[in-house]
Amino acid sequence: MKNQLKVSLPNLINSLDLMFPNAKCELNYNNLFELIIAVVLSAQTTDKRVNEVTKTLFSKYGDYKLLSKANVMDVIDIIKPLGMYKVKANNIIKLSQKLDDLGYIPNTLEELVKLDGVGRKSANVILSEYFKIPRIAVDTHVYRTSIRLNLAKGSVLEVEKKLMNTFDEEYWYYIHIHLVLLGRYICKAKKPLCDKCLIKDCPSR
Repeated sequence: MKNQLKVSLPNLINSLDLMFPNAKCELNYNNLFELIIAVVLSAQTTDKRVNEVTKTLFSKYGDYKLLSKANVMDVIDIIKPLGMYKVKANNIIKLSQKLDDLGYIPNTLEELVKLDGVGRKSANVILSEYFKIPRIAVDTHVYRTSIRLNLAKGSVLEVEKKLMNTFDEEYWYYIHIHLVLLGRYICKAKKPLCDKCLIKDCPSR
């Protein structure tokens, strides 16, 4: 760890460990294709809801060749419980068509962000989760908790860079997963459960 902020970084990591001892990505997937689709579908909704629809989606469209030929109305019908389902249905079909044209699934940020529905955050999730390439993906939970903990501030990209400068590379995946879970279950947007948080030196308590 590279520097000290108002929150003690060793205490922060210890507290996150105690709160989320078995932290991992909560999206269900069996391979890279399923992870990419699940990540795209996870925008503006919960991982739990995504897991419910991908069970059906992947049983019918198990690879990008099949999904590239899918009828959009059929896909919409499957993923309708999710927010923005029309946009997402079109995105995952177009994404699959691009993968079919390429003949492989990319493993670089530059290539991944060219896929429909895949932005920088999603690409960072894919790179770190599947390829084990050290990245910090800044979603709404990571962004909110980083600001509340006084770890970083500014734009999403500025928060990403600040976190990468604050933590050694070996902690990047760790800090992403733990801050996601912290924001999802304890440090909520409207009613944070401060009484359940073990980060005692949090400046926002």
